[in-house]
Amino acid sequence: MNATPLADLSADDLATLLDEQRAAYEELKTRGLKLDLTRGKPSAQQLDLADDLLRLPTSTRDSKGVDVRNYGGLEGLADLREMFAELLWVDPEQVVAGGSSSLTMMRDCLFYLTLFGAVDSERPWGQEEKVRFVCPVPGYDRHFTLLESLGIEMVTVPMHEDGPDVDAVTALVADDPSIKGMWIVPTYANPSGSIVSQDVAARLAAMPTAAPDFKIFWDNAYALHHLTEDEAKSADILTLASAAGHPHRPIMFASTSKITFAGAGVAFLAASTDNVAWYLGHLGNGSIGPDKVNHLRHVEFFGDAQGVRDHMARHREIIAPKFAEVDRVLTERLGGRGVATWNTPTGGYFVNLDVVPGTASRVVELAKAVGVALTPAGSSFPYRQDPEDTNIRLAPTMPPVEEVTAAMDAVATCVLLAAAEKAAGA
Repeated sequence: MNATPLADLSADDLATLLDEQRAAYEELKTRGLKLDLTRGKPSAQQLDLADDLLRLPTSTRDSKGVDVRNYGGLEGLADLREMFAELLWVDPEQVVAGGSSSLTMMRDCLFYLTLFGAVDSERPWGQEEKVRFVCPVPGYDRHFTLLESLGIEMVTVPMHEDGPDVDAVTALVADDPSIKGMWIVPTYANPSGSIVSQDVAARLAAMPTAAPDFKIFWDNAYALHHLTEDEAKSADILTLASAAGHPHRPIMFASTSKITFAGAGVAFLAASTDNVAWYLGHLGNGSIGPDKVNHLRHVEFFGDAQGVRDHMARHREIIAPKFAEVDRVLTERLGGRGVATWNTPTGGYFVNLDVVPGTASRVVELAKAVGVALTPAGSSFPYRQDPEDTNIRLAPTMPPVEEVTAAMDAVATCVLLAAAEKAAGA
C-alpha cells in the first residue's frame, strides 16, 4: 500500500486515492455493521470476573464487629477504606467509601461548594460574581457537563504527556480569584492517556492562587487500570499539597466501577481530614450511611489490596489485546499518510485520535452512516466545541477483539476519505 503522505501526492494520485476510499466506503455500507466505540464500558468478559460478588457477603459483620445491615457508618466500612487507602497512597482516615458512583461524589462536592463554600472559603461559591474552572483538554466530557450545569465557566489549557500545561495553569490562577478549581485525571487520563508527573503535581500543589479556596478535583478513575506490567504510580497529591501548605486544595475521587460491576461498585473520596469532615457533615444531612452490605461484599471478594491488584491483572489480559489491535490497524492503514496521530496508552480506557483539522465531525458522520458509533466530535472539550475539529475519543474495551478490528478498519477508511475529500476540495 502506498504510504506517501497525502500532502505529497500529485493531483492525479490524490484523485485516485479519493476514488479508492469512496469505493472502500461504499463496500463498508454493504456489511451491515453495528459497532459501538462510544463509551469506556467494561466488556461482559470483564464483568464476569466479578461474578462471585453475587454470592457475597457470607457474613453480616465486618472485622470490627459492625452489623452491615443497619444504619450508620457514613464514612463507609473501615476494612474497605483501609484496603483502598493503601491502593490510593493515602491514610485511611482521609478516605470515605460511598455508593457506586464517584461522579455523584464530584457532583455533591460541587453542590456543597456552591451552597456552603469550602473549609477555607470566605463565602459560598454561589455568592461569588463569577466562578471558573481550569479544564485540561482533551478531557472527560462528564466533568465539563457537571460544570456547565452549575453555570461554572470553563477555561482550557493543553494536556501534555506529563499532565496539564502547568505554566499555563499557574499563570491563570495567580491573579484571577474567580478561578476556583481545576479538573485533573492524573493517571492514564481520559482520553489522552497522560500521566501527571510528580514534578507537575508538586507545582500544582504549591502554586500561588488568587482564590484562597482553590480546589483540585483529582479524579483518579484509572489509577489501577494498567495495560502493561510497567504500572504507573499516581503522584501523591495529598502529601504534596500538605507539604506545600495547602492541605485542603486537592479532593481525590476513585471507584471500582470498571473493576467490579459498573452499576454496583464502590466510590471513594480522599482528602485532608478537615475536608473529609466537611464532606461528611453536609452528606449527613441527606444520608444515614452507604450500602455497607456492598462494602463488605467487596472486602470479602478482594481480601486485601493485593487481591485488587491481582484482579486488575486479569482485566489487563482481556483488554490489552484490544488496544494493541487499535494500534495495529491504525498503523497499517494510516501510518505514513500524514492524516492522523494517536497515542499508545499504557493504561486507562481510551485511545486519543487526532485527524486532519476540520475533519473530525466528518469522520464521525461517515462512521455513523456505515454502522460504527463513535463519541461525537468535540466531546472531549468544554461546551462540546473542539476549536480545531480534530479530536476523536476511541473506546475499544467493550467489543470483542474481532469487532474492534472491524470497527478500526472502518474508522481508518473514514479518516482517509475525509482527509482526501478535504485535500481535493471535494
